[in-house]
Amino acid sequence: MALDFSGQNLRGRNFKGRQDLAGANFSYADIRGANFTNVNLTGANFSYAKAGLQRRWVIGLVIISFLLSGLSGFFCAVNSYAMSLIFSSSSEEQIRGWVALITLIAFFFITIRQGIIIAGLEAFALAGAAAFALAGAAAFAAAFALAIAFVLAVALAVAVALAVALAGAFALAVALAGAVALAGAFALTGVGALAVAFAGAGTLFSIYISWRAMKGDQKHSLIRNIAIIFAATGGTSFRGADLTNADFTQATLKSTDLRNTILICSRWHQAKMLDRIRPGLTYLQNSQVRQLLVTGQGQDKNFYRENLRGINLQSANLADASFIGADLSEANLQDADLSRTKLKQTQLDGTDLTGATLTGAYIEDWGITNTTKLHGVKCEYVFMRLPTKEDPDPLRKPDNKQEVFADGDFANFIKPIFDTLDLYHNQGVDPRAVAIAFKNLAENHPEAELEIVAMEKRGDDKILLRAKTAAGSDKSQLSAEYFDNYNQLKALSQSQQLLLVEKDKRIISLENMVDTALKQPKFYTQGDTNMSDISGINIEGSSNVSGIAGNNSIANLGTISGNVSIALNQLPDATDAEKPGIKELLSQLQDAIIQSTYLSEEDKTEALEQVNSLAEAGKNPQESTKQKTAKTAITMLKGIFTGLPAVASLVEATNKLLPAIAKLFGLG
Repeated sequence: MALDFSGQNLRGRNFKGRQDLAGANFSYADIRGANFTNVNLTGANFSYAKAGLQRRWVIGLVIISFLLSGLSGFFCAVNSYAMSLIFSSSSEEQIRGWVALITLIAFFFITIRQGIIIAGLEAFALAGAAAFALAGAAAFAAAFALAIAFVLAVALAVAVALAVALAGAFALAVALAGAVALAGAFALTGVGALAVAFAGAGTLFSIYISWRAMKGDQKHSLIRNIAIIFAATGGTSFRGADLTNADFTQATLKSTDLRNTILICSRWHQAKMLDRIRPGLTYLQNSQVRQLLVTGQGQDKNFYRENLRGINLQSANLADASFIGADLSEANLQDADLSRTKLKQTQLDGTDLTGATLTGAYIEDWGITNTTKLHGVKCEYVFMRLPTKEDPDPLRKPDNKQEVFADGDFANFIKPIFDTLDLYHNQGVDPRAVAIAFKNLAENHPEAELEIVAMEKRGDDKILLRAKTAAGSDKSQLSAEYFDNYNQLKALSQSQQLLLVEKDKRIISLENMVDTALKQPKFYTQGDTNMSDISGINIEGSSNVSGIAGNNSIANLGTISGNVSIALNQLPDATDAEKPGIKELLSQLQDAIIQSTYLSEEDKTEALEQVNSLAEAGKNPQESTKQKTAKTAITMLKGIFTGLPAVASLVEATNKLLPAIAKLFGLG
């Protein structure tokens, strides 16, 4: 049974030895200074809990902040003395004073523009240049002024940042008092008004740097990181803990150590002072991500290539956001609004998209898997490419802009193919060898339950044959056996291959599908692979092919083309080589239709069906039935070809072929 610590005072409590607190209730508890290192806190409830430092640690760190401020005040006064040499009667000391002043001005300016680390490096370079140019005491003055300025800036900025991270106005007042008081003390000892002026300028400079650092300015991340490390010392520690599905809704989390924690689907809605934690390398290190988790508002934000694995964005507003290249694996996106979101190459392995809205999302090459949950996804349409000025709605699915996905259709449309055997052919593809080798593989390994599910044309003469396999199949062994057989078959002559094919309709059908795929212009259905889903083809059974979401894909075209080839092979050859018969004319018509770049896949399929009807009519012994069928088919073909441009090669071919075919059927 889960333990209940709700509302209890657990300040300084050590839970480190208790390895399992899964599901424990810490809501409204005071957990300041508590130690949960390496504890299993899966599903624990920390809503409204108060984490951070105990009072004694706060006092100690404020004292450290005061001492750092005092140190900065001391160095401020020392630098002021160096600059006061400008007013010396000695020309050598005046040079040292001017060098110190110029070095400090350069350091402050570069720090504001590029950050304290870059400023330190460039100022050291400047000091080195001064050393070569001036030599002697002047060079020493430049180096000395720089070292003092660096220590001054870091010490006071850290002091101010630490004060802000700890206790706000009171600690800040103490820290600044230390700096100004010590600088003032030196002013009274004779350095004079210059010390006071420089102390004031240095203090304002350090306040600005610390303010920018605590706002998340990456140029000053060193200051922020040092302050956070100090502020988290002695605070609540979750280091190494498992916080999967833990709930920190409206919890106060300043001075909390979350390094090396497991934060899968942890909830941070309305959490307070999440910017004051020590996040380590978790997704909480990004200020924009922290803001998103707290507010749930990520509209129009850019999360390019961010590692957001396991993040909890349930019900978040992510409309028009960009997650290009981001890792959202194992994330909770239930009921999130992802309208028009850019999800190109976004990893979504194990991501829960239940009830999410994806209407208008751009899903080019997104990485969904069989563990991605798509139940109840609301989506009217998606785009398979990112938009451009020339094409703001690229590759919309469904293709018809007046059509939208019905409830549940999108998940069925986009469901990926899993556990497949991928057979990539890249050197002069032989469609007949492919068909025979695959049939042999299926017959030799019935336990693998091989089923062709996709063909992808890649390049001018390359093709990927993708087959679904039974769970646990050794795909490496299957692939090796297939290509051994394929390469042997490819080396055979066509006549030798034909002896193996004989009249096996399954091989002929698959051969024609591969051949058709290689001849087709590129097309696209999902991803970046010009993929056509051929769900339903089973080499052991029929070749009933269906395309994605009702679209007529290359699979449909390949099937009907295969059927046409089978029918044509059953027709007699022409007796006179100079006078082609029905078989030869219909073969030419079949090739012209397949190779046409003006017909859609749907029109090609319909045209080939009419060619198939003509082939079947050619076998019919009843003259009247033959002529009636042929006349109908030719009329249908003319209707399909109507409207094609006159320059189309298909128009030229059909103008010659259709009259000749009609004449052979006695219609001319």
